[in-house]
Amino acid sequence: MSDTAAVDAQPLPAAELARLDARFPARSVPMQGGAVLSVRECGAGPAIVCLHGIGSGSASWLDTALLLEGEARLIAWDAPGYGASTPLAGQAPAAHDYAQRLHGLLDALDITSCVLVGHSLGALMAASAARRGSPLAARISRLLLISPASGYGAPGRAQARARVHAERLAALAELGIAGMAAKRAGRLLSEHASETARQWVRWNMARLHEAGYRQAVELLCGADLLADLPPAMPARVACGALDVVTTPEACAEVARQCGVPLELLPEAGHASYVEQPAAVAALLREALAG
Repeated sequence: MSDTAAVDAQPLPAAELARLDARFPARSVPMQGGAVLSVRECGAGPAIVCLHGIGSGSASWLDTALLLEGEARLIAWDAPGYGASTPLAGQAPAAHDYAQRLHGLLDALDITSCVLVGHSLGALMAASAARRGSPLAARISRLLLISPASGYGAPGRAQARARVHAERLAALAELGIAGMAAKRAGRLLSEHASETARQWVRWNMARLHEAGYRQAVELLCGADLLADLPPAMPARVACGALDVVTTPEACAEVARQCGVPLELLPEAGHASYVEQPAAVAALLREALAG
């Protein structure tokens, strides 16, 4: 099945795409050295910077952004190698490489203070940016990790690392990006998700780029989230109560490492901010209030 055919089989309503373009449009931000980062932003006020997971993109934050547009400036990036963002150098970039690109984005947008949000794989990037000793730490007022991926780079995880690496790349070779979106996107949501939420998750996943996804797989397999925790600023850790990807049990260990309780989002799976944007917006309001 071609990429185009798979995307067309699960279309988003035209009104949803029009809403995205009108309310949360993408633009390219030049970085030093010639790279660009694609970002979407909405609203005005204190900055919230959102980092998506391995199978998503900046558009996934649409509804969360709109819920907060009168209270904050929400900025969502397309990670390097996603959307129109320039990939990082090398085949296996580390979390600090993504954090360095994030540093360039904050410089380009003149953001001196922000709430930083990392979902799933984005949590690995966010935690690297927020670790003690990071040059970005002083510019992050609060850290929110949602369904954080812990990575497979810790000592003693070699067997799991090899298995996940092989499985991810085998699925890419067998299904392609569009096939993965058609067959795997449903796992990111709970049974309570609306059909529109399901369409959004498929749409975002179908627009991945193979090169950027391969780099993200290397990050997932090589990183160790717990090694960067606790962060240098106050943190919260949340998880969909019905998440089968980064389970509540796994996320509870991340929360313990941060010295905070795990916050469960009812009736939500892995992509909780797509499925239950009001619940995630409430967490962000509290983070803004300090």
